[in-house]
Amino acid sequence: MSDYPSILLENAVRQVGSLPGVGKKTALRLVLHLLRQPKHDVDTFAESLTKLKNEVRYCRICHNISDQDVCPICASHHRDKQTICVVENVQDVMSIENTGQYSGVYHVLGGIISPMDGIGPKDIEIDSLVARIEPEDIQEVILALPTTMEGDTTNFYIYRRLQALGRDGLRISQIARGVAVGNELEYTDEITLGRSILNRVEFKG
Repeated sequence: MSDYPSILLENAVRQVGSLPGVGKKTALRLVLHLLRQPKHDVDTFAESLTKLKNEVRYCRICHNISDQDVCPICASHHRDKQTICVVENVQDVMSIENTGQYSGVYHVLGGIISPMDGIGPKDIEIDSLVARIEPEDIQEVILALPTTMEGDTTNFYIYRRLQALGRDGLRISQIARGVAVGNELEYTDEITLGRSILNRVEFKG
């Protein structure tokens, strides 16, 4: 026998519970909260999720999420276009932006090299990163990837690819190790992350 008095309730709880970090009890609490809200508010909530899925785009330059073909960061005239910060995912962009310590642009890889998970260099946006740097007047590439074995492997691979370009004056740096080894950027406090950006060091392959 089901734990729920309604199949509709059970289905809703199952769907909400499929979200990362949401357990069965939390899912039930959220669904019951939505059930108590005015219909218009719930319709607006559901519509926003549907529009997000159907209409969100990825910036054709940096692969950050965007409402347009080019995201606001890449389109801004106030950003330093000669500095590119390479990150694993969109959450990392948001984390670094929250520090208020970085004024360059980004490149979102969409993952990191992980042979154990079957993820190789061709499965993430490394080729598009190299393509950005070849014709552009890029002065610095900041590697801001997780301080894990997979992150370090990806750092080294990118370093070798960029070194092969033979670009004189191209600085390749990485965020300072104020971020604890094994940490993901999105779980690092803003002060520590901000200092890691400011105190970045030259990457030594």
